[in-house]
This record gives sequence, C-alpha cells and structure tokens, in this order.
Amino acid sequence: MSDQSRDIWLSRDRAAIGEPGKLRFHPMVALRGEGPYLIEPSGRRILDFSAGWGAASLGYAHHAVVDAVSHSVRTTAGVGSLSLVSPPAVLLAEALLDSIADGVDRRVWFGHSGTDACDMALRLATRASRKGVISFKGSYHGGFGGGMDISGHAALAGAGSHASLTQLDYPRDAAAAAAVLDSLDQVLAAGTFAALFVEPILSDGGLIVPPEGFLAGVAERCSKHGTLLVADEVKVGMGRTGKKYAHQWDGIVPDLLVLGKGLGGGLPISAVIGPADLMDTMPSGAMLTTLGNPVAASAALAVVTAIRSDEVARHVERVGGVLRQRLDEMAARCPLVREVRGRGMILGVELGASERHSSADHARLICYRAWELGLLFYYVGAESKVLELTPPLVLSEGEAERGVSLLEQAIADVAAGRVDAAAAAAWSGW
Repeated sequence: MSDQSRDIWLSRDRAAIGEPGKLRFHPMVALRGEGPYLIEPSGRRILDFSAGWGAASLGYAHHAVVDAVSHSVRTTAGVGSLSLVSPPAVLLAEALLDSIADGVDRRVWFGHSGTDACDMALRLATRASRKGVISFKGSYHGGFGGGMDISGHAALAGAGSHASLTQLDYPRDAAAAAAVLDSLDQVLAAGTFAALFVEPILSDGGLIVPPEGFLAGVAERCSKHGTLLVADEVKVGMGRTGKKYAHQWDGIVPDLLVLGKGLGGGLPISAVIGPADLMDTMPSGAMLTTLGNPVAASAALAVVTAIRSDEVARHVERVGGVLRQRLDEMAARCPLVREVRGRGMILGVELGASERHSSADHARLICYRAWELGLLFYYVGAESKVLELTPPLVLSEGEAERGVSLLEQAIADVAAGRVDAAAAAAWSGW
C-alpha cells in the first residue's frame, strides 16, 4: 500500500471516530507492528519510542503475548471473572500478589484501564468516614471520572475538581523535597485524609524523578497519620524503570498499587492491589462485565512472567543506560535541549525556547519531524515542552542509538527552520 492509502485511512478516521478519544501528534497510521517498530500502510517502518504511551511494554507481536492470547481466544470460556471463576484471572492475580510478597494479606481488583483503576482506588480509600485526598500538581490519574478529579495536570479540564482535594508541589531536588515533606506534615496534622495519591515518577507532568528518600518520607508520614498511600504506577510500573515497580527504588510498599498500560502488553487491563481488609469491603460494588476477561488476563500473565525475571531488569538497565548516555551527549550538542531526566526506559527531554519558537512549539515540530524521519514519540508536561521516551522494553542497544540519532536530526531540522510548520499545525497534541 502507498501513502495514498494512509490518506484514505486518515479521512475515514475523521469521518467515523469522535474527537473526545483523540490526542494526535502526527498523521501516523499503524497497519501492523513488529518488536519496537510500527509499520505504515506504505510499508515504512517507524521506530516507536512511545510504545503506545508505555502500553506495549514488550513491543508488538511479542511471541509470549501472541501465544498466550492465541491460546486464550481458541479455548476461552466466559467473558470475565465477574460471575464465575476464571483461571486466567486467578493465575494473574496470584502472580501480581507474588510480585509484592511483603507478608500482607492482599487482594486484586481488575479493570480495563488506568483511569478506572485509579477511580476504584479512590472509591476504596474514601468509602469510610475520611474523604480528604492529597495529590500532586502536574499529576495525571485518569482521563475522566474520579481519577481526573484528583489529577493536577493543566491539560485536563476536570482536574482538581474533587471536593476534598489538597495538592502539593512535586519536588525536583532535595531542597524542594524537604519543603514538600514539611508541607505534608502540616496538611496531615490539620485534617483527616483518606489517601495520598503519588506517581513515583511524575509522568505526564513532565518526567520528573523525585530525589532519593522522598517517597520513603511520604510513606512514613502517611503511616503516622493513618492515611493510605496509593502509588499510581500505570505508566512507570511493570519493569519500566529497571525494577518491577518504581516505588521499589525508595524501598517502600504502598497500601494500594495501581497498574495499567504495560500490564496488558497492549491489551486493555488494569489492576488495583491492596490489603484484604480493604479490598473485600465492597461486595459487588465495582462490577464490569468483562472484568478479568481471559484474553487480556492471559496477555498480562505473559507480561508479568517476563518482567519478573532478572534478565528483563538487566536488559532495561543496560539499554536504558545506553539511551540515557546518548541523550546526554546529544543534549551537550543541542542548544534547544535544557535537560534530560528519567530512569530506565522512561526518559524525558525538556526543551527551551528560541527567537523562532516557544518551547511548546519546538516540542510539537520536533515530534512531527521525527515521525517524518521514522521515529515516533509524544510530548508531555504542564507546558507541553518535554519529549517523552518510553520505548518497548525489548529495544536493543543499536535501536536506542539509532533513535537518538533520528531525534537529534529532528531537533537540528527544527532549529534550522527546515520543518513545514503549516503541515505540523494540524497535529497539536496536548
């Protein structure tokens, strides 16, 4: 097929699919995928440094996921675990519980997305007398519902609308962390809060990694005041940082752990993991017909099985290290790059402004130009100026180096004014 076929698909997409479910950065039409590549109708292979916002954790058409899904589709019984016992859901729940294994009796609730899982965690936490919730500015806990209500991301129209919400700054350095922890002491002492929601790395808020010890300080204060600590690892969990879960970098275990995106390897499934005395308090209180469905659960079990091996952690550490080194070297050569930050295979490149464009315009044009060159990623942050790189965990060292080379070329082309701004204008992203 040719680029004409892509144009046809773009036209059909505009005519058939509504705008509320679209966040488009370039006219990418994905016909199929293979490893870390997406393939357009023309046959052009695009190196995907987004992995579908991190959802395609093992890349595309990974043999373990393909085998698990194929077997489940051929043999599936029932549509989920709502009204019958579904072995794939039980096996997945057991594997997730085993991945924490802190001696606490825990249970799992399955949903379809990070949004419904965050909403479920909020409902669980606030069902008793305490209704207050703490979250962070710039946070993203869902695209609608309760998760959106407690978010702090500027691009979400309903963010911050929860009736009993207090929001704190998310710290970038040790001094800021100390100030935030002092504020948290005051906030917790002044009222009764049901839960504190935190992303171990502030993802859509700009790829901010908190200083060492911050999460441990938050956990200590929540425990002291009887406030549930909820770790939203929808994007940063499932091996992406080089550990099974990002909260492990600070040696803590949250009361509630929220998972999504990469859990299903591209299929829609999410999970909330928490103590049994809390998880068993809402009989039939959060029902989804296809909750824990066997196809998505089988895919997720394949992902969990792969990620809990030390081999994946070593691979993420090695290739993520190569990616970070090449990005740091690129930053030293590119005046538009202000900072590179992140951990493992979730990295952010913050851009500055110039006489020609704002930092947000730079992000939009670089993202578009990179797609033209054969590299796909998106941008995030309150000011839409951070390029987010979350490639599939199967990325090779050579692919990491090639991707950074394409990114540097895209940045150079934008800096030199070689990008068609009018063509890019139709794809505004955030």
